[in-house]
Amino acid sequence: MLSDVRILDLTRLLPGGLCTLVLADLGADVIKVEAPGGGDYARARAPHLPGGEATTSSASFRGLNRNKRSVVIDLKAEGGPDALLALARTADVVVESFRPGVLDRLGIGYDDLRAVNPGIVVCQISGWGQTGPLSQTAGHDVNYLAAMGLLSHTGRPDDPPALPATQVADSSAGLFAATSILAALHERRRSGRGQLIDVSIAHSALMLASMTAAGVLATGEARPTAEGVWSGGAVCYQLYRCKDGWLAFGALEEKFWANWCHGVERPDLLGRRYDPPHSHTHQEVTQIMASRTREEWRRFSAAHDSCLTVVSGLDEALDSQTVRDRGMVHHLPHPGTPDGYRALGLPVSFSRTPPDPARLPAPALGGDSERLLKECGVPAETTRRPRMAGEI
Repeated sequence: MLSDVRILDLTRLLPGGLCTLVLADLGADVIKVEAPGGGDYARARAPHLPGGEATTSSASFRGLNRNKRSVVIDLKAEGGPDALLALARTADVVVESFRPGVLDRLGIGYDDLRAVNPGIVVCQISGWGQTGPLSQTAGHDVNYLAAMGLLSHTGRPDDPPALPATQVADSSAGLFAATSILAALHERRRSGRGQLIDVSIAHSALMLASMTAAGVLATGEARPTAEGVWSGGAVCYQLYRCKDGWLAFGALEEKFWANWCHGVERPDLLGRRYDPPHSHTHQEVTQIMASRTREEWRRFSAAHDSCLTVVSGLDEALDSQTVRDRGMVHHLPHPGTPDGYRALGLPVSFSRTPPDPARLPAPALGGDSERLLKECGVPAETTRRPRMAGEI
């Protein structure tokens, strides 16, 4: 679908990696521009898979970087910026995740890129955005969730905020970046002009709280965690312990609550789904949930449409029938790894042009440097020449 789109990916780790993974699986020619030495930090991240190049043995790296090619350019070397600009002449998109201003100081910022390619789309992914009081402040996922108010709505009432097990802000930024790039490319078909996209990881996370934020914007007040439905303020939307694990209950609508009440033979609880925690209703529901095993509740849920789900481990989820039936886990080949490896695919289905996660294996560090630089007329050695003292 995107086979006519070339993307230069200057990012590392998750937000940019996820963004370009989506576009690569949809057919784009994604070229990772990596620094000499270690390249993308994800290459060194455990666990490592047996076989293949050492620089592609990381499960995390393979999971984010299939269908991409790799070129090594030292952007601080004397010929590095010129090599990047030469590649940019052939590209449609550049994605970068440096702190604001870094590429400008290197002479390869947006103005430099569009000078050699007026149609270039440049997507900048940064923690707090390119402008604002925090733009130069370091941060990670937990910092963005804290600053944007999302952590304050995690955990049970009276408990400390809970750390999410996945990178919520980083992932949302990657997906917003991919969507924005596609929109900019679509607009370029009409105007013939590229543009600059500024994606803030923190504010991408905030957008995930759209419904909750709408209530705060309407009233001027944030409801305490103990009162918010999404954060445990009602008995119908809670986590409950069962005999051998945990259950997620999401019976917000009366019909689902009624199905549960009739299923456990407690019609006296009808109409009580929004009772608060620590109420008599909460105590009753807690006791009922604790009286059965996970498997018993699975069978109950299959028989009674009540939005009741067993809390699975990630290993259980990956091996579940619903994940298998949707084709979410792919067995992918990799050079030097006879048995290949397993990785997640995109959670989308197209009737005519399905994504192809097996088009290219995750690249060795700089594995495509010679070919790509030669195509652009750049001698490989000029990308590694040290700068003079005092240069950026």
